[in-house]
Amino acid sequence: MAEKLIHFDWAMKKLLRHKANFGILEGFLSELLKFDVQIESILESESNQDDEADKFNRVDILAQNKYGELILIEVQNNPEMDYFHRMLYGVSKLITEYIKLGEPYRTIKKVYSINIVYFQLGQGKDYIYEYQGEFVGLNNQEVLQPTLYQKRTFHIKQLSDIYPKYYLLKINNFDDIAKNTLDEWIYFLKNSEIVENVNAKGLQEAQEKLRYEQLSSVEKKRYENYQKNRVIAENVEFTIRTEAEAKGMKKGIQKGIEQGLEQGLEQGLEQGLEQGLEQGLQEGLQKGILETAKKGLSEGFSLEILSKLTGLSLTKLEELKKDL
Repeated sequence: MAEKLIHFDWAMKKLLRHKANFGILEGFLSELLKFDVQIESILESESNQDDEADKFNRVDILAQNKYGELILIEVQNNPEMDYFHRMLYGVSKLITEYIKLGEPYRTIKKVYSINIVYFQLGQGKDYIYEYQGEFVGLNNQEVLQPTLYQKRTFHIKQLSDIYPKYYLLKINNFDDIAKNTLDEWIYFLKNSEIVENVNAKGLQEAQEKLRYEQLSSVEKKRYENYQKNRVIAENVEFTIRTEAEAKGMKKGIQKGIEQGLEQGLEQGLEQGLEQGLEQGLQEGLQKGILETAKKGLSEGFSLEILSKLTGLSLTKLEELKKDL
């Protein structure tokens, strides 16, 4: 049986920021991006707020490679319905942070946004998604290309090389069968263990440096608390989604019957189920999140931990606390 290792999320926050462990991150990024990545430094997002209404840019790891490109890595365990918007915000914030007033636009840095999620996000059965925008002709479907001068000046092959590139790894969709070296990494991200005879870059180093037994007694205690919170978050998501699906199905059946009497039973049931399930899921999800937050507050959980588990703002949690 493979040895259980430290969860990648915790390792990123505590261990992979050290230069001695860059090889682990470089291996993962090289397998995903399909080119050799050499990390020059781990940065911190400036997260400047222009005013009180501006949002901070939450960052797990922000790395810069030898070409000056920015690589943003986020791991999200808790469900967030607007996570796609968060991805866009995070990249946009980075772009504006790393260009100075008066600099030409050509100095904008290339950004890779890598998002590792452990919940159902969107509809799709794959476990690795890549987004890379192109300008496509509406009439002839032609992909717009840069001029030869632009290629030489900006060191690009296609226009999409200028724009941010997004990766979404839906870890729970992986079937635990590693068909290539990137899959070996996905297996580790899902199970926190490494199978024998791996060939993926960085995994052998991860096997050596991410052992639980190598942690100090203080780090072990912190890691155990982190694992406890992860389990709570997973249970929260399961409970919320189960209740939401049940409520959505009930609403869908009722709405389908009503519409079926007017439009034809079969068609109305089908449409009603679909509409009712979607509405019920959204309402049930929000209600479940609020109930979970209230329960956590009554049991003494800190506002910061509950905000991370539920996605609710500190302001909202403070309101709920006052109501209790």
